[in-house]
Parts: sequence; C-alpha cells; structure tokens
Amino acid sequence: MSKELLFEIGTEEIPAAFLTKAIKDIEEIVGKSLTEKRIPYAGIQVLATPRRLCLYIAELAEQQEDQTIEKLGPAKKAAFDDQGNPSKAALGFAKGQGLEMSQLETITTEKGEYLACRKTIAGEPTAVLLPEILTKLATSIPFRKSMRWADYELRFARPIHWILALYGGQIVSLHLEAVQSSDSSYGHRFQAPNPFTVKNFADYKEKTKQNFVIVDPSERKKIILEEAQRAAGEVGGKIFYTDDLLETITFIVEYPVIVRGSFDQEFLQVPKEVLTTTMISHQKYFPVTDDAGKLLPYFIAVSNTNARDLSVVARGNEKVLRARLADARFFFEEDQKVPLEKRLDALKKVVFHKLLGTSYDKVMRFRKLAAIIAARANPAILESVDRAAQLSKADLETQMVGEFAELQGIMGREYALLNGENPVVARAIYEHYLPIAAGGDLPQTDEGAIVGIADKIDTITGFFSVGLPPTGTADPYALRRQALGVINIILAKRYPLPLDFLIDESLKLLDNSLKKPAAEIKKDIRDFFAGRYQNQLIAQGYAYDTVEAVLAGGWTDLVEASEKIKALQTFRANPEFEPISIAFKRVDNILKDFSNPKVDTALFITDAERNLYSAANEILQQITASIEKNDYNLALKEMARLRPPVDAFFDGVMVMDKDEKVKFNRLSLLYEISATFHKIADFSKIVTAG
Repeated sequence: MSKELLFEIGTEEIPAAFLTKAIKDIEEIVGKSLTEKRIPYAGIQVLATPRRLCLYIAELAEQQEDQTIEKLGPAKKAAFDDQGNPSKAALGFAKGQGLEMSQLETITTEKGEYLACRKTIAGEPTAVLLPEILTKLATSIPFRKSMRWADYELRFARPIHWILALYGGQIVSLHLEAVQSSDSSYGHRFQAPNPFTVKNFADYKEKTKQNFVIVDPSERKKIILEEAQRAAGEVGGKIFYTDDLLETITFIVEYPVIVRGSFDQEFLQVPKEVLTTTMISHQKYFPVTDDAGKLLPYFIAVSNTNARDLSVVARGNEKVLRARLADARFFFEEDQKVPLEKRLDALKKVVFHKLLGTSYDKVMRFRKLAAIIAARANPAILESVDRAAQLSKADLETQMVGEFAELQGIMGREYALLNGENPVVARAIYEHYLPIAAGGDLPQTDEGAIVGIADKIDTITGFFSVGLPPTGTADPYALRRQALGVINIILAKRYPLPLDFLIDESLKLLDNSLKKPAAEIKKDIRDFFAGRYQNQLIAQGYAYDTVEAVLAGGWTDLVEASEKIKALQTFRANPEFEPISIAFKRVDNILKDFSNPKVDTALFITDAERNLYSAANEILQQITASIEKNDYNLALKEMARLRPPVDAFFDGVMVMDKDEKVKFNRLSLLYEISATFHKIADFSKIVTAG
C-alpha cells in the first residue's frame, strides 16, 4: 500500500534567486533520502512561491522494504574440529549474531568456504520515519545564504512561520524550533491572510488558489507570459523578455496580476539598451516593442496583489519608472560632455587588482597584445584594432555604467558613435566583451574578436601570474568563462593563433608581475585551457579517447586540433579503425624510451622489413602531404593502408633481435611510422578491445 505525502514550509519572502535551485535541491535530497531508507515512491514534485516551499510525493510506500544482511564468520576449516564439533570461533560468531549454530549457513567465496549468517531486518513504518526525514530535509537545503532569527539555532533562507505535513491525510508530527507541524496552510499575505485546513494535495492546490496563491511556478509563469503578451498586444506591441527575467518575476509573486503602464515618448531618444536595462534590472518590468524590435513607450508590470483599481497601481509604477528614466537620461546627457578618449586618464585611478595595477595599466597591456594578434590574424585592420583597444574600457568611468554595470561596452559603443568614431571601432568596443555567458553570442567583427581575445588572455595570464587561478568551484574572476570565450572565438574565426603564442606574448607584457618562473605559469595556463577545451569537446559528443588521443599529440593550434578530432571521430566508423589502433598501440609500446632513429636498408634481413619500408616510404609521403593540406580524413585513410605490412612485420620479424644493430634498425623503421601518426593523434590513448 502507498499514500501521498504533502509537506510545506511557510516562510517570510524568500529571494527569487534562491528558489529555482532550492526546488532542484529539495528533489535531490528527498530522492536520495528515500532511496537510502528503502522507501519506494512513484514521483516527487516540488513547488515554490516567495512564501512557501512545497513537497509532494505520490504513492509513498507505507513501509520500508525489508533488508537482508549477510555476514561472514570464520572459515569452515577453522569452524569445526576433526570430530565436526564447532570451534570457539564458530560458537562466538553464532553468539555474537544472536543465533544458534543450526541457523548458520556455509557459503562459498573466492577464498573458500565460510560460515555465514543471513538476517532479514523488517522495514519500519514510513509514518515513523517521516519526522526524521522531513526535519533533515528542512535543515539540509543549501541556500546561497541562510539566516538565524530570534534566539533559535536553526538556519533557513528566511524565518519559518508554519509547517504543513500530511501523510495519507494524517498529520506528521515534527517541529522546527518553536513551529509545530499541522494540517493548516496560509493564503496570500494581504488578500487571504487567515489559515485554512488541508486534506490532501488536490485539496491543497484548490484551497491555495481560492486564497490567492498559485503554488505551481509553471502555472504562474504561463499566466504571466500569456497575460503580459495580451496586454502588450492591446497597444500593438509584444513583450521583450529574457528567460532570467521571466523566472525572476515568477518567483517574486504568489498571485500574478498584470498591469500595463506607459512613459513619455521623449525618453525614447535614450538608447534602447539603457531603457530596457532600467526597466528590467531595476524594476523587473517587461519592456514593450513593435514587431521590428523597436521600443514602444509602454511597459508591463506584474503585481502580487489584485487591487480594486489597477489604474492606480499603473500610475504608481509609472511614477517610479519616470524617475528612473529621468536619471538615466541625465546620465546619458552628462556623459556626452566628455569624449571617451579623455576618460582614459581617469582609469589610472581605478585599481584593476592590487597585484596587477590599474585599469589603465591593463588597457595598455592588452592594447599591445591586440596589435601583436592583429599582425598575425589580419594585419589590414591593425589601426582600427588599436583604436578599439584604446577606448574599450573608457566607458567604465561614465555615470551610466557606474549606475548600470551591465551596460559596459554598450555605452562605450553608443558614446563612440556620438563622438564620431569609426562604426567598426564602436562595434568592437561592445563586442570585445562577448561572449557574456556560456553559449552566448560571439564577436562578429575581426576587431571585436581580436580585442576580446587580447583582453581575456591578459586577464587569465595576469591572475595565473600572481598566483590567483581558479580553485575547485571558486572562480571569482570568471577565468573559466573567459577561457571558453577565447577558445570559441578562435574556432569561430578560424584564426591561426596557437595558445602557446598567445600565452608567451602575454607573459612578456606581465614580466614584472610574475610570482614564479614563466615556464611554470605557462604550463599551468596550458593545462587550464586543455581542461576547458576537453570538457567542451566531450559535451559536444566527441568520444573521450578520441579527444585525449588528439590532444596528447599537440593541441594549442585549436583550429587544427578541432579538425583532427572531427576526422578521427569519423574514422572510428571505418572497419579498419580498431585493428589499426591496436597495431599502432603495439608500435608505441615497443618504442618507449627509444630515440635518435636512423634506418639503414643494408641491415634489412627479411622481406617483411623491406615490404614495410617500401610501403611506408610511399604512404607516409601521402599522409604528410594530406596533413599539410589539413585533409586529416584522407591522411587517416592512407594510414589504414599501412596495416597489412605492419601486421606482416610483427608476424615475421623479431624486433628485439640479439644483434643490436639489427634491433636498432627495426626500431628506427617503426619510429618513422609512429612519428608520422603522432602528427594526428596518439593512438595509444584509444580504447580498444585488444
């Protein structure tokens, strides 16, 4: 038999940013706990609003499953004497388990026969176990920040006001500090503040809704999206939103009520990003745009109260937004009084990091690095790259970016255009920050890409140089994201920019900041990039050993390494892949610690040697030519042709001949083949059946 469990923790308003993760954490903690306790269930659902976390478990078994425990005793030969009487060891084992000798069994293990006992532990009733399970859950949710209140020891996201706990319609008795569980919940703080009793989950959902609480976040989200789009449509527009904004709004209301407001047309003279950032970041409003994406003078707010007169609510929101937009317009107009170029000196007073100097120092460093990169990637744009790098951080000293940090780069672009800068330079100022998030947009212009690479490489190399790399999950300077940005920009643009080159050039510019030898820092940075690149490739579906084999053969030219990995992954479908991989793993194993090869055809004794040498001469030339053309698919197909003569060589020749000259000659022949193969991949890393 099974029953449903309903558990709700009622609180003061929990920050919206806590709730999405809390839902996942609760599901994971409960699932793990029930599995450990051997209590079957059909499904777990976690719901949340700002004032409640709700757990529903369908078909939770009424009792733990029984557990059979097997315990080994002494070996059989030590358990009985020659007459078959139990030894002291056997009697002691039986007594220790609370059993008679007749209840023990003999079982056979890899080490022989042993006495053993099997005990079946009957499962306890679920109702008896639930208080401990639910109390442990409530005290285990890993909120970003927790707090204590009154004189209690308990820590939670916000003070707890009530606990609803029902199993099969009966109250589960537990308490969290002074709050005792019951069969009651509470409705909306203002519209239905009184308690109401609950019978089951269906009753709970119905009564919360009657009391102005939509407890299911997916339902709230659907209502918000549909009603907001409808309200925007009434003025010929549609809402502009991000998933983050919609998620945040969903978790700041219990009963969403849509309110449309407007603002003065004159504010539309301010750049769109300024207005949308003001509405989204400060007010959590949905901006309204036309079908072409042009901003309209309207916004959609989501209220948590169903007021009698929504026009009053709209006017209140309009008043607040008007003040915000007026501030933004003031900042925008004031900022234009000082050209970007004249703001550079102000960066000398801004500390980038106490070990890495000012923001001005950083700009001058990566400006030099950007010029070096441009000279290699696209010399024709050297002048525009230099100008973009020079102005790239100037907007950090504007009032607008001081108020809205997320507008860095965007305001640099806008002010650069107003200052009469080349539009390509203005766009690069914005693009050099891209990608802003994992999977985000990449720079489209070469100027933006090159300045972005230079800035990111300088940051990564800088923090590694002063001994501040990421550790564990801690990455305060977002170096992992920036490393992936460098990798993805290079791959997207197909730049001939080996990471070794970028790291070396950046280290030269940081020479005075190095806390240990440059070679050690470089190795650490290379390993850091390798980890990011490898994880990304595996996440994209490439086989782990394919990636490892190519990276082991050299990978700092990311474009080249990427093409090799694609080719090797494709080649895995070839019937020759497995046998040729086995053959060349054998070659690599024989060649361990071998060096200074030199083949002398006069020392060949067998036809197998001569045939392999002849085939290798022809095929290795073809392979090398294909590699030089970056045609790795053809190179791998050519490699497959070497399998028969290699197999014949191993079948007909003793490589480790007694004659040292013959042995050295045969190893030299294999070395030439292996060295060519390693230009694509280290086949010893490939997992094979043989």
